[in-house]
Amino acid sequence: MAFQKGFAWGVATASFQIEGGVYEDGKGLSVWDVASATEGRIVEGHKAHVGCDHYHKWKEDVALMKKLGIKAYRFSVNWSRLIPDGTGKISEEGKRFYLDLLKELKAAGIEPWMTLFHWDYPYALYQRGGWLNEESSDWFAAYAKVCAELFGDYVDHFILINEPECFVGLGHFSAGHAPFLKLCVRDVARVAHNVLLGCGKAEKIIRETVSRPVKIGTAQAYWPAIPATHEEKDVEAARKDTLACHHDFGGITLWLDPLIKGEYPEDYLAWFAENGFVPPAEDMKTIKSRLDFCGLNTYSGNPVSGDDGKAVPAPISPAVPKTDMGWNVFPEALYFGPKFVYERYGLPIVYTENGIALTEWKDLNGEINDDSRIDFLKRYLRALHSAAQELPVEGYFHWTLYDNFEWVLGFSKKFGIVHFDPETLERTPKKSAWFYKKVIETNGEEIFR
Repeated sequence: MAFQKGFAWGVATASFQIEGGVYEDGKGLSVWDVASATEGRIVEGHKAHVGCDHYHKWKEDVALMKKLGIKAYRFSVNWSRLIPDGTGKISEEGKRFYLDLLKELKAAGIEPWMTLFHWDYPYALYQRGGWLNEESSDWFAAYAKVCAELFGDYVDHFILINEPECFVGLGHFSAGHAPFLKLCVRDVARVAHNVLLGCGKAEKIIRETVSRPVKIGTAQAYWPAIPATHEEKDVEAARKDTLACHHDFGGITLWLDPLIKGEYPEDYLAWFAENGFVPPAEDMKTIKSRLDFCGLNTYSGNPVSGDDGKAVPAPISPAVPKTDMGWNVFPEALYFGPKFVYERYGLPIVYTENGIALTEWKDLNGEINDDSRIDFLKRYLRALHSAAQELPVEGYFHWTLYDNFEWVLGFSKKFGIVHFDPETLERTPKKSAWFYKKVIETNGEEIFR
């Protein structure tokens, strides 16, 4: 009942959410640093300038991961820590921080999975137009080259971007995330195209720069439709709904079709054209990339039924549990979700994020008995195990290592298997951390016990 041999068991974090050290060692600001310092942007006035202080406590954090049996660590590079102005001069302090971290991970037997961009866009580049600037794809490619040159000897897995659906859609279309813009469809489509163009250039530059074989993928926000029943009409409706354009920037095919197939889906092309944007055809050869895996970030799904070939929302029972984010607990998302992606693209699947936010705190004994998180992990990993019997699933990264700065929600949402105290900076493993250690030690068999 174990997962395949060599399955990557890990945890995932993001630089802005954990590093802190915002004003130290010449680091440049990011759009999220500016948001954190802007009154009214973050819940209850929480600040990220210290974060989880990973910038100073990285050695302690690696030791903790080793103690918990973590085998792989997905983390992101803070672009403006490494290159303060986004382009040009490299920060020696930023370079040293990431090299020290990588060496410590390797020494601890933990495989680093490096995400190049997890939303913390350099503010200096934002002031030059950000992703709307025609040069933005070259900025990103140049940054990727620096990462490949500096870190390529230590990193076997590169993730180009994390959840473009969020930093493009929420950041530029609905103003829910930094840089908090509400642009027209035409301009957001240009942003999306420049992001894809940057990814295509970065993928090629990494392969040209690193002298040994590396694996490259992306990490997509993925909230699949899930069939209300296993009847074929419902499964087909869920498949079509998952892969369709819903006149937003959240559809997975918008991001993976250009990168893997070298073309936009027809429904997105039609929507873009209606709003005055036609992607330059000559860019598609550059965008098309040789990806080695599809990284998926999934927390829930949307149940649908098939009605005359169409997907209609299925009723959700009030008995379905909800997380502290208000998301429904639907483990089936980790069965049907990877199936739909694999059927379309034929690439191995890695779950680059999955986890649950809970309302919890230390009890009077100083312990966090988060049994609901353990139950969540069992349910979702069992669904993923079922998928892995039918298609190549190569890894699972729990979101997240410790409770951290959850973007506009500050420290109010707790996703970690390790409790973090923002006042004392103390890290305390929760009950789920020791459960996850057993999952890793048994290569997944623990989820069936």
